[in-house]
Amino acid sequence: MQKSRRTFLKQSTLAASALSISSSSFGKAFSRSANPQASPLKKEAFKVSIFSKNLHWLNWNDMAVAVKEMGFDGMDLTVRPEGHVLPERVEEDLPKAVAAIRKQGLEVYMITTAITKASDQYSIPILKTAGALGIKNYRLGWFSYDKKASVADNIPNFKKQLQELAELNKKYKIHGDYQNHAGEYFGAAVVDLWMALKDLDAEWIGNQYDIRHATVEGSHSWGVGFNLLQKYIKTINLKDFQWAKKDGKWVEENVPLGTGMVDFSKYFKILNESQFSGPVCLHYEYKLGGAENGAKTLTIPKDEVLQAMKRDLTTFKNLYKPYTNI
Repeated sequence: MQKSRRTFLKQSTLAASALSISSSSFGKAFSRSANPQASPLKKEAFKVSIFSKNLHWLNWNDMAVAVKEMGFDGMDLTVRPEGHVLPERVEEDLPKAVAAIRKQGLEVYMITTAITKASDQYSIPILKTAGALGIKNYRLGWFSYDKKASVADNIPNFKKQLQELAELNKKYKIHGDYQNHAGEYFGAAVVDLWMALKDLDAEWIGNQYDIRHATVEGSHSWGVGFNLLQKYIKTINLKDFQWAKKDGKWVEENVPLGTGMVDFSKYFKILNESQFSGPVCLHYEYKLGGAENGAKTLTIPKDEVLQAMKRDLTTFKNLYKPYTNI
């Protein structure tokens, strides 16, 4: 146990050193962004996807038509149990789903999977098929801590998992993204994810940065974590929340984009100064007749759901407009 503490302290010191080394660029990310209109680093508009989990009530063709009409550029397609494409049918169904989406002039910028290990039953079929279709990114499933061991002792195991996936990703030319998710998941603290990713090839393995979950875990400190992970952030997703008191306890309550606790102004300033240029995906986790949970059948009119989705897309474009060239 003493060895584990020494190891963890040593790794934490390395993390602190990394932050110190990058403090100059980190400071610039905050200071130069004070006036977004004056920023010399305006970017092209991001390609914006919608998470297909929120459209499980539509088939591939109808979903593609709806997504096109709402104004999205593409999709993050669920390729996991109960998803739009089932893992056991990926070789047959993923090409069909992608064809239906591309027929509408859209792109599949990423897929969301339940993959956690290179040795998982469907890892190779999913990555091989997706890579052959030209899909560039996929999201991994979440890792859980072995609570019988210390956090420090868990990190090498997670690093090994990520390393093996990176090797598989390289073979099939697709990047793997691990999402930081609030709670007791590996990666929620962000620094633990960085410790596992450190020294791995960022071209093939990294992070899908979730500002909503980062804000839950560090409402004022998330910028430090973003800076630490920056090299590995290849995709991002967007959603919002607020704190609400229920049964005497403060809990997270999901809300429409731009109406909650997430400081998108600060986030987009930092994002604009970063090297990030990957795809963006909107998630809908507030009450939408079951769409928020991936329901196959809605309990409210579909037009109401689609209007809410389009509204959040418009909100994102308005919030990020000061930082783009168009």
